[in-house]
Amino acid sequence: MYTSLAAVATEFLSRPDLAPSTIRSYESTLMPLLQEYGRSPIEILTRQTLQEYLNGLNQLAYTTHQRHQSIIQALFNFAVEQGHIKANPIARLKRRKPDREKGEYGTDEVIRYLTPEQLSVLYRIAASDVRMQALVRLLHRTGARIAEILALDLKDMNLSQRKFQVIGKGNKRRWCFYSEDAAQALDAYLKYDRHARCSALFTAQQPFTLKVSRLSYRTVHQCWTELIAGSPELEGIRIHDLRHTFATERVGLMGIEELRALMGHQNIQTTLRYQKVTSQRAEMVAQNAFNLLNKE
Repeated sequence: MYTSLAAVATEFLSRPDLAPSTIRSYESTLMPLLQEYGRSPIEILTRQTLQEYLNGLNQLAYTTHQRHQSIIQALFNFAVEQGHIKANPIARLKRRKPDREKGEYGTDEVIRYLTPEQLSVLYRIAASDVRMQALVRLLHRTGARIAEILALDLKDMNLSQRKFQVIGKGNKRRWCFYSEDAAQALDAYLKYDRHARCSALFTAQQPFTLKVSRLSYRTVHQCWTELIAGSPELEGIRIHDLRHTFATERVGLMGIEELRALMGHQNIQTTLRYQKVTSQRAEMVAQNAFNLLNKE
């Protein structure tokens, strides 16, 4: 009896912490691989086989190829975690270099985060929605994933100590801590907007049936889209970027292992990405320096 690549991919895509948009992205990326090797036992897929497959994706743009390799890497990491294979065959596989003849260039803009100005705009427009205000502040102040927050019940919250536990990737528990401003927003939501007939921390009520249930990612995404629609400064900003903002703000203020623990990263390399100074951040620092010099 063997486990096929397709069976492992089905498990990988069925994880409860994945947002619908993420699942769709993963499915479209993995489909060509599964069409070719889906029926094969996962343990016989060698490093050479997978490297040849990735090299054969030469029609893809540089950044798209990077995404394909990252998702396939994550799939095989998952297979290791679940005990289907002993080691990831493409661990530490080098990424394809950009082809300048095709107009491809490398970039250090790998992490999107909100600037202080964007955060100010976001908090201002979220103030009109008690539930979104609490959700946005919790996401920004804790670095938790949106799926982790939506899975919380009210009983999971330690309101007096401003902390809670979540179950992250790899089914691992970790503590999340939040600030006074997030506590105030959460208190307002609990007092004025949360429905007591549901155990979930964040609740929603159907407009016609009046049925109360746990707030879904789909509803949050819709509310988020409507919230930022009238603010050009926030165009293209995703809910998940609040998590990146949390990490970016704390780089240099704590050890990398401490940040890794707060983020719930399994691989330290994921956390180390936040130590890289992006072009956008470097430009901000340079402009601030110029402004200070001009005042002298």
